[in-house]
Amino acid sequence: MSMKFDSPAGANPIDRQRVIGRPLDRIDGPLKVTGGARYAYEQHEAAPNAAYGWVVGATIAKGRIRSIDTRHAEAAPGVLAVVTAANAGPLKKSSSHTASLLGGPVIQHYDQAVALVVAETLEQARDAARLVDVDYVAETGRFDLASARSQAKTASDQDAVTSAGDFDTAFKDAAVKLDQVYTTPDQSHQMMEPHASVAAWQDDKLTIWTSSQMVAWAVRDTAATLGIPRENVRIVSPFIGGGFGSKLWIRADALLAALGARKVGRAVKVALARPQIANNTTHRPATIQRLRIGADQRGIIGAIAHESWSGNLPGGEPETAAQQTRLLYRGENRMTAHYLAELDLPEGNSMRAPGEAVGLLAIEVAMDELAEKLGIDPVELRIRNDVQFDPEKGPGRPFSSRKFVECLTIGAERFHWSRRNPKPGQVRDGRWLVGMGMASAFRNNLVRKSGARARVDGRGIVTIETDMTDIGTGSYTIIAQTAAEMMGVPIDRVEVKLGDSLFPVSAGSGGQWGGNSSTAGVYAACVALRAAVAQKAGFNAADTDFVDGHVVAGNRRVGLGEAAGADGITVEDRIEYGDLDKRYAQATFGAHFCEVGVDALTGEVRVRRQGGAFAAGRILNPKSARSQVIGAMTMGVGAALMEELVIDERFGYFATRDLADYHVPVHADIPEQDVFFVEELDDKSSPMKAKGVGELGICGAGAAVANAIYNATGIRVRDYPLTLDKLIEKLPMA
Repeated sequence: MSMKFDSPAGANPIDRQRVIGRPLDRIDGPLKVTGGARYAYEQHEAAPNAAYGWVVGATIAKGRIRSIDTRHAEAAPGVLAVVTAANAGPLKKSSSHTASLLGGPVIQHYDQAVALVVAETLEQARDAARLVDVDYVAETGRFDLASARSQAKTASDQDAVTSAGDFDTAFKDAAVKLDQVYTTPDQSHQMMEPHASVAAWQDDKLTIWTSSQMVAWAVRDTAATLGIPRENVRIVSPFIGGGFGSKLWIRADALLAALGARKVGRAVKVALARPQIANNTTHRPATIQRLRIGADQRGIIGAIAHESWSGNLPGGEPETAAQQTRLLYRGENRMTAHYLAELDLPEGNSMRAPGEAVGLLAIEVAMDELAEKLGIDPVELRIRNDVQFDPEKGPGRPFSSRKFVECLTIGAERFHWSRRNPKPGQVRDGRWLVGMGMASAFRNNLVRKSGARARVDGRGIVTIETDMTDIGTGSYTIIAQTAAEMMGVPIDRVEVKLGDSLFPVSAGSGGQWGGNSSTAGVYAACVALRAAVAQKAGFNAADTDFVDGHVVAGNRRVGLGEAAGADGITVEDRIEYGDLDKRYAQATFGAHFCEVGVDALTGEVRVRRQGGAFAAGRILNPKSARSQVIGAMTMGVGAALMEELVIDERFGYFATRDLADYHVPVHADIPEQDVFFVEELDDKSSPMKAKGVGELGICGAGAAVANAIYNATGIRVRDYPLTLDKLIEKLPMA
């Protein structure tokens, strides 16, 4: 069965908002704070006799293995086996991976796994891994995007280049022009929980307890890589300590745990050490972005072009940094393009808000520069260039809902934007130069089909099962809220089971599609459950309501458990989407505001406060949504000021490989953050009338910081991160 969402949602039980839309505490919170939530590496009961694996990574970035000697490692204390490409059995490279998860003889990037040492203890495996002797033949690699830019080619996606009107002529004739280049560095996900897995075989059946955002994808890719039927693979991932896109697909930990377990005949645990994550897994690729904007004297944009260059391994994809420019501002004459250079760095792939997060770092600084050229307030410039339809495709494709102007005006008012001095470098607080900046927030609203199993028992307890994951985002709670709202019970009468491939396939967690899509799938299952309960109770389903734990129709009122009967009722259903996302442009919007202090002597930057107003459809749980946006805004500060995977071009690897060298913001870095949700329902997004919100908060946040630094100092830096060495020589005191 499936519910087809192909016309705008009408009135439905979610609209009651007795449970949905309430700032309820997370139902998984007590487990998290007491240690009761078992993450992948902690599956002690599931695999009580597990051995430990340690990954050996390649020490060259490109080339091949001439020979690999494992004899000393195999003879070390406690060692059970050493797995290499030579003895692992036939492996296929899944289409989801640019590089093989177990390298050899060809090496595609630095720290690509070349062996797994399995031993009785973690320490024995780690120590023996140092005894694996690999002889490499190194080849010359390409590690610098700027050097490879001239060889870059148009990306292979069918929409890598888009255009409308005549950009070249309109830009040439524009009264006011801006033409600038901005760069962003390679960035690492650096989630709290490392990539970790426990694998065990029972005959030809494989179970992997792993940290995965997309359970069904993990089943698909594991089966494809090992060459076994999908039905022989079970993935279990009930709790995930952050992913940010790095766990969308299985990585070396999952595959090598499976290979190690098959080799030694017992469960094997594999976790990547923190220094291995940056080079062994994925990262956000660096970009070079050129922005050209032409406007009239009133600030109305007539021409806009955004070109982005990024690099990846052969067969990889670009960082789609120009995609938001296709929808964000008006302009009849437009062009966007993505170019891809081949580099021999580790795989570039999705990181929180891929594309928009770095694209907005460029275009929103360009808009600030344009506002200054025009002498127009940056907020006002954006309001003047609002457009209520897809500007590439025209009025025939309107936005499903777009409260961008409301975000700008409400955000500015809450932040006291009117107090800003538009002339840079004028506000002092002791030795601190103080400035304010703002930027737009934009993230596409993506939807994916999603299924769930819904059950009610004789006690009136509702149970939801779906392979949806909770990567720290609150999936357990909003799914429970959805079921409680639909079935008319308190949230404590709902049990939610997630992250197991034995459950119906969900949307999974990624692209900020998870919350909206997975709850829509639960909505569909609950619609089917309501109909089944009504039928069993002898009610006309169309006239039946579910309120306060009862099934109600006319003058009849029966307890939900009584209506379900002693055997209970179980149904499955899923939501599938029609073409509404083609007929309507669907996106989330917001406005970021930031105040910084810059030390006039040292160039040290301190974020004093952040604020933002956001429109993302119905907010399913304001408390957890606020946490999501705050986390994303914080990551935006990291992108602006701190985050950079520094490349050692001698050896082709990321040298900033742990949290001592790869800096991220913490609570003390941002003392005040304000989040406001603009009231909005989007009936063309889903039956929930919600949209994604998890990644919106990072989009534009870093540009607001950059613009605030300029307002404070008068120094415009276009190369991220904005570290003090790029400011200090130009400071007034210098």
